[in-house]
Amino acid sequence: MPLPTIARIESRRLALRPVNAGDLPDLIAVNGDPEVTQFLPYATWQSPQDGEAWLARMEALGATGTGRQLVVVRRSDSRAIGTLLLFRHDEGSARVELGYALGRAHWRQGIMREAIEAACSHAFEALGIRRIEAEVNPDNVASCTLLTRVGFVLEGALRKRWVAKGAAYDTNVYGCLVDEWLAGRAAG
Repeated sequence: MPLPTIARIESRRLALRPVNAGDLPDLIAVNGDPEVTQFLPYATWQSPQDGEAWLARMEALGATGTGRQLVVVRRSDSRAIGTLLLFRHDEGSARVELGYALGRAHWRQGIMREAIEAACSHAFEALGIRRIEAEVNPDNVASCTLLTRVGFVLEGALRKRWVAKGAAYDTNVYGCLVDEWLAGRAAG
């Protein structure tokens, strides 16, 4: 069974919903910033065509049922300010991976924390996911810190795991289990 479609997830300030072509002008501001894409496995967007190619890849991923690309939207003005991807869905293991990006103007405001918490709660409670994983370049200290703050556990490091932008790099592997998530939410 494929990863179910996600229509909309709401939090206090945000909505997460499927990406569409109308989001590309906002997302060019996110993915066209080399500081935002520094640790992402794809090149910084240089043109609208880069956004269109990315959208085509995300639509193809969605068609396989193994991933869902969402945009992070401010509820106040419906602007897309980031992305959140649930992907590599493994039905037998009820497992999914998490990836995300946020426009630099929105860093250090708790926005991505709010988005991740909303997405993880939805995945665990509505989609029947048992485990969510994330792989992060150890040099991306902000992302590593964010994952531990929302309840993920650093499970180890994989040496020279990925090659992107011409360089092999290590990844920290983080995981969160449904029981841990629910217990953490109940405690506080």
